[in-house]
Amino acid sequence: MTTDTVTGSDYGNLVRTHLTRVEQHNAAALDDVAELVLAAVQADGILLTAGAGHSLAAVAETFYRAGGLACVRPVYHPELLPMHGAISSTSAERRSGLAGEVLRESGLAPHDVLFVFSTSGVNYYPVELAQEAANRGCPVVGVTSVASSAQAPRRAGATLAEVSTVVLDNLVPPGDSTYPEHAPVTAAISTLATTFLWNLLMVRLIDKATESGVRLPLWRSANVEGGDAANADLLRHYQTRIPQLG
Repeated sequence: MTTDTVTGSDYGNLVRTHLTRVEQHNAAALDDVAELVLAAVQADGILLTAGAGHSLAAVAETFYRAGGLACVRPVYHPELLPMHGAISSTSAERRSGLAGEVLRESGLAPHDVLFVFSTSGVNYYPVELAQEAANRGCPVVGVTSVASSAQAPRRAGATLAEVSTVVLDNLVPPGDSTYPEHAPVTAAISTLATTFLWNLLMVRLIDKATESGVRLPLWRSANVEGGDAANADLLRHYQTRIPQLG
């Protein structure tokens, strides 16, 4: 075995290196997004988070999460979840018009922020979500991979990165797999990288809110003493606008 051979024991180093690159690459954009989110919170707005396929894992991470923002409304359609039908979920993401149907029920307003998670960023659903929101005057944060979009078929005529207000790039390579390093066939990195970006945003947001004297609406874990009581006011405040909290 040569000294430059990468083995399974090196996988953790591959991940750490990738996340370091993601953090450095997105430093300025994360500051911009934190400002957008802080303005939305101050205006009593809502963060809408959307994705399809495995990008719905990122949507789940943003919603009703211990330590997360209570003002998050997931934008979702059952057809987009692979567990409801793997092949049909791919077809749904590639279908023009579904994004408009979903957003019509979302209550999207100009003082809100829409997050669209899509690593490939080329299918109709994520692209049309961003376009529809922009047409309504709502800022859009596209969480995507510019490199993956560049090599994927441009099914919607544009990419999510091209139609977003701000782009957070998870730097995921085309195909998503990362291992073995020189001929990757497994170990998808998109969920880890995207969740890391979201948590980097939360950290920046906390710091900016503290500096500005803004109190963020943050969930407490329901499985710690006093958690339910701490969350009760947040539920009362947001439940009419976020029906998924019911």
